[in-house]
Amino acid sequence: MTKKAIVLVSGGLDSATVLAMAKEQGFECYALSFNYGQRHTSELQAAQRVAAQMGVKEHKVVTLNLDDIGGSALTDASIDVPEHETDGIPVTYVPARNTVFLAIALGWAEVIEAQDICIGVNAVDYSGYPDCRPEFIEAFERTANLATKMGVEGQKIHINTPLMKLSKADIVKAGTKLGVDYGLTVSCYQADDEGRACGKCDACRLRAAGFEQAGLTDPTRYQ
Repeated sequence: MTKKAIVLVSGGLDSATVLAMAKEQGFECYALSFNYGQRHTSELQAAQRVAAQMGVKEHKVVTLNLDDIGGSALTDASIDVPEHETDGIPVTYVPARNTVFLAIALGWAEVIEAQDICIGVNAVDYSGYPDCRPEFIEAFERTANLATKMGVEGQKIHINTPLMKLSKADIVKAGTKLGVDYGLTVSCYQADDEGRACGKCDACRLRAAGFEQAGLTDPTRYQ
């Protein structure tokens, strides 16, 4: 039987790499993206490009109005995106975002009977988000198997995090070997309508450093 996987695809570098990895592992991939009230939709356009280029079985975009609760520079226009390193958990953290995203992915996984959910969280080159840590993923996987019909009936659900222990440079190298076209992706927190990056935010700095350390050309378009 064909293995099915829900792959969370944001349109950024990490999720594109995860999608390529899932395909390499033989999964029939169902891409899941979210229009959650983020600052720009350039990343959703990028997600559509990536999903189409990689030939996913289906690409679903779910609308969530996380901007209704705000609390993040990514969902509240009155909070500026930092353009320098900050201490602690940055204001670009979106409250409970990965918990919500994984819960929706879990629901779709049950509908199509996919036992694998893939997400590009990382605990090495990241911004200190609490919902990117291994402890969170392990706890959510336990919850997923307790809370679902599939889990109760013995169809164990796995939350796959292939990037968890990789540096950004290692991620770029791995994706390049798998043929990922990073020119299709958008990582910037405040990209413009054409998907051009600011070059100043945390996401831009991490992405640029990854390509530099990997010794590879950065295809990012800047404003």
